[in-house]
Amino acid sequence: MKKKFWFTGWCFVLPGFAGVLVFYLIPFLDVVRRSFYNAVGKQFCGISNYRTVFSNEAFWLAAGNTAKFLAVCLPLLLALSFAAALLLQRAGRLASLLKSACLVPLAVPAASVVLIWKLVFDYHGMLNGVLNGIGLNAGRDWMNTEAAFGVLVFSYIWKNLGYDVVLWLAGLTSVPETIYEAARMDGAGAMACFFSITLPCIRPISFTIIVISLLNSFKVFREAWMVAGNYPQESIYLLQHLFNNWFRDLAVDKMSAGAVVLSAVILLLIGTLQKSWKV
Repeated sequence: MKKKFWFTGWCFVLPGFAGVLVFYLIPFLDVVRRSFYNAVGKQFCGISNYRTVFSNEAFWLAAGNTAKFLAVCLPLLLALSFAAALLLQRAGRLASLLKSACLVPLAVPAASVVLIWKLVFDYHGMLNGVLNGIGLNAGRDWMNTEAAFGVLVFSYIWKNLGYDVVLWLAGLTSVPETIYEAARMDGAGAMACFFSITLPCIRPISFTIIVISLLNSFKVFREAWMVAGNYPQESIYLLQHLFNNWFRDLAVDKMSAGAVVLSAVILLLIGTLQKSWKV
């Protein structure tokens, strides 16, 4: 019976694993191989591609901006979404409606988001043109100043806040109400319940939310590229822009080495977080 159960389990796992193997693991191993060869992939060049990447000023600019973006966005997103989830948990009948409203930004197409950006933040946009036409000072072209970084942070939080709120709510609602009732009977207050029951119980799902938010932070490139092109304002030139430019120039060697470095950094971050979280 045990052997039959083991065989049935593998029958369910193998199709999904085969897809991951064919479409993810094997291509990534090929990327690792190409990182040690020249652009055409025929001549072995050792770690020279990695030397080229690490000596590239654009790489360090993009890496610094990406690290800064993560350091600012992740704490803000996690704190705001958790606070919103706590409020929604006490919203009663309005909770389902407010949750749906939080998810609206995820359904907005990237092209529509870009249009809003141009209307609100671009000095040459239609809205600013109308304001200037009636004699009002519309301001500056924010996307060509240091303020572009703040716009990018705002866009990321606006786009991903609702998704994280729903995840936090799933964790908060999974805590049995009976535990809170027992704690209140023992005289525990709201703060004691929060720090002694809520936070420990949602610790596993908080790890998942942090990892998902980290991975989603690398998807903010699309809107920035559609607004500012291949070479945006220096403060929002991210690793995604750099990889896109290497892809356009068919610099497969540099792109492969950079992808391996980025993958190693992400795995290191997630591994360190997992170890510190004791998940």
